Amino acid sequence: MASLKDVKTKIGGVKKTSQITSAMNMVAAAKLRGAQQKMEDFRPYTEKFNQAMTNLSANMESGQFPLMEVRDIQTVEIVIVTSDRGLCGSFNANIFKATERLIRQYEAEGKKVSLVCVGKKGNSYFRKTGKVRKAYTDIMGNFQMFNARSIAQDVAANFLAGESDRVQVIYGKFINVATQRPETEMLLPVQPDVSESEEDSGESGAAAGDYIYEPSPTEIMDVLLPLYMNVMIYHAMLETGASEHAARMTAMDNATRACKDMIHDLTLLYNKARQAGITAELMDIVGGAEALKG
Repeated sequence: MASLKDVKTKIGGVKKTSQITSAMNMVAAAKLRGAQQKMEDFRPYTEKFNQAMTNLSANMESGQFPLMEVRDIQTVEIVIVTSDRGLCGSFNANIFKATERLIRQYEAEGKKVSLVCVGKKGNSYFRKTGKVRKAYTDIMGNFQMFNARSIAQDVAANFLAGESDRVQVIYGKFINVATQRPETEMLLPVQPDVSESEEDSGESGAAAGDYIYEPSPTEIMDVLLPLYMNVMIYHAMLETGASEHAARMTAMDNATRACKDMIHDLTLLYNKARQAGITAELMDIVGGAEALKG
């Protein structure tokens, strides 16, 4: 059995760890409120923007704009959005697994895969594979739209140069505080959602051509296509940011409860060890007294 001093030292160490995890839980909860609000405010804008893009591009040829050009896929680029910091449970690991499955799928088809890592954790994990083309680290803690714009411009330039034939993004989608799931979306080439367009036309009886645009749809698309990339990247970063704080809050809450359980078990062990020590001393006293009587 461990000595009283060892058990008492362990109890003190676990209590200090519990204080740290409890403080991190509160910090993550405070950050989550702001990140979740920004994400929820941006979601309607993203949805309406996608609807406008779907409506505009429905009657256009795939090669009419460079960012809409559909090619024979030889090289695929994957934009991975993760956190810069750890201690958020399996959040980043789930994104890594989803990315690895996608890489294996493309490589099994004989396609070449390159990666653009947004977030320090993704870059650290995939750097050893040699597939990382570019990394953006130390920006997920406090990112703005200009960060998403620089990433989108780099990815679009690589696509226009013919270095990639398809671009997809993988990020952590915020479902609720307890659930965050990896989400995969197509970035390039920009394609209209045909099923959604057909569904809308079936419900409302209005086709995309019923809308009158001023200026022409071609001029609008020239402006909206680059902006669409910015919106999609920024949306993925917002979702990942909120998911990171939610995952960290849950992980720290679980760690705090585990610390309390450990303190309870160690306290029982400490009491048993102390009782065993007292019993041994009493036996010595009784044995000594009996020896004196003899």
